[in-house]
Amino acid sequence: MFENKIPPRSGNANLADYEAARSSFSWDDTNAFFSWHTTGKVNIGYEAIDRHAEDPNASCRPCLVYRRGERVTTITYGQMQLLSNRLGNALRGLGVGKGDRVFLFLPSLPELYIALAGCAKIGAIIVPLYSNFREAAVKARMLDGRGKFLITTSNRRAHVPAEEFPDLEHIIIVGDCTDPDAGELWWEDLIENASEDLEIEWVDREDPLFLIYTSGQDGRPIGLVHVHDAMRGYLITARWALDIRAGDVVWTQAQPGWLMNVVYSAFAPWLCGATSFVTGKMHDACTIYRFIQDHRIAVLYTIPTVYRILAAAGEELPRQFDLTSLRHLASVVEPLFPDLIYTLMRILGLPVHDTWWTAETGMITLANFPCLPIKPGYLGKPLPGITATVLDEDGQQVPFFTMGNLALKQGWPAMVRGIWEKADEYRRYFRHQGWFVTDDTAFVDHDGYFFHQGRTDDVIITAAGKTGFAEIEKTLQQHPAVAEAAVIRVHHTDEQRKLKAFIRLKPTYRASPLLQQKIMTFVKNNFSPDIAPQEIQFCEDLPRDQNGTILRRVLKAWELGLPVRTMSL
Repeated sequence: MFENKIPPRSGNANLADYEAARSSFSWDDTNAFFSWHTTGKVNIGYEAIDRHAEDPNASCRPCLVYRRGERVTTITYGQMQLLSNRLGNALRGLGVGKGDRVFLFLPSLPELYIALAGCAKIGAIIVPLYSNFREAAVKARMLDGRGKFLITTSNRRAHVPAEEFPDLEHIIIVGDCTDPDAGELWWEDLIENASEDLEIEWVDREDPLFLIYTSGQDGRPIGLVHVHDAMRGYLITARWALDIRAGDVVWTQAQPGWLMNVVYSAFAPWLCGATSFVTGKMHDACTIYRFIQDHRIAVLYTIPTVYRILAAAGEELPRQFDLTSLRHLASVVEPLFPDLIYTLMRILGLPVHDTWWTAETGMITLANFPCLPIKPGYLGKPLPGITATVLDEDGQQVPFFTMGNLALKQGWPAMVRGIWEKADEYRRYFRHQGWFVTDDTAFVDHDGYFFHQGRTDDVIITAAGKTGFAEIEKTLQQHPAVAEAAVIRVHHTDEQRKLKAFIRLKPTYRASPLLQQKIMTFVKNNFSPDIAPQEIQFCEDLPRDQNGTILRRVLKAWELGLPVRTMSL
């Protein structure tokens, strides 16, 4: 099975000998890479930005390159230090202290990355929100996290029902703010009037850094607590899984608000002394190739959708560009099909290295490393310092090629430390002693390569991150025509999956294509354009068990045209 292997990449890689590192590596070995190892003063903002800014050889190195159309903004490490200091002082002047939650509801703008660094430096807890969320999604997360401060843009401000947030003290508007409401402030004014000298808030390594919202056990959003000590995992995964080096230009094409953007567009490359390239959404191969050429991209880390765009453009287009800077390609979110990997090898002369991690793991945990052969279709092997296995429902390890629950041995630095005010739900990850049990199914082969089989819970993974079906269904049921709704994933013709909603209408409404479209638009406008169902089927009733729980297995049987009696309960 999957006998064809792609040989290791020729040339040097940061991780030269996987097996040697796996047998000898300890997470304590990473401590010496950080200044806190000798000073005792801990803050990821200092390690990612100020440490480089204080180095005469690195202070003028670009930290962030932002491109929008033909306009390019470059911020050096020295400039990022001063800009993030100004923001930190401005927030402190408004009363932001250690542990206060600052929500970032921003698109891909330089201000997003300044805010990440500035909030970290003053010990605030950063809460990134997906930039395409609408009112219902924003409200659920702001109320749960009891956000005191929000940084957003004027057009996104329209999706923030500020009057419903009792803890909210100030909204900071990035961009145009000509007519602010009470409690609203303009970013430019705050930055211009703030001092460039900041007294950094030194923290414990276990102090919270982020709240990352994802889907909980009941499908509703929960805030995952990540800590400053995660920086050790960010640095090692950047070096070993993504092969990032000081001076590289790294393009992590991920949507703002997702942990991938926070970690691998910002802190991970910065900890390496690299340059992070950021831009908006990519829709055409010509622009992608032009950006790689113009900015001398060395590492591209993105999602399979982007690689499908490149594959569909064919072999002739990339020959029009100088892509010689490109050294490493990596992917995440959904497993890559082998055909796509081989196609990209033929077009670009480079394989795509698949990776696996989740908001709960906090960092890359499985990867195809440059120094190892790739088995197309597999997620690769555990990062040195990570022990992974596959367990059955009783917590016993299963034989090779046997499907079970993917589990990781506790103890890596970026592992989620808790769920915001929901301690009981956090404990479910540790239902088998010593193991962190994920919601993904997999098998492992004789060579130690892991193959992803799918999710075990009712969630959808999109650019917004992991979103529970329950939250989508709740939004559907807010439409005046919908009595009840259930959502499932269905296969689409292009090998991707889409969302389909089964809806029972209220008696006064009639099913019609126009009503289908109105309901889909309602979800786009009230939750997120990226998470609305692409298909709706109206039903007289939804199947339920004796406890009243909707039976999604029956809905899936309907979709596949299978007799329900052949599917076990």
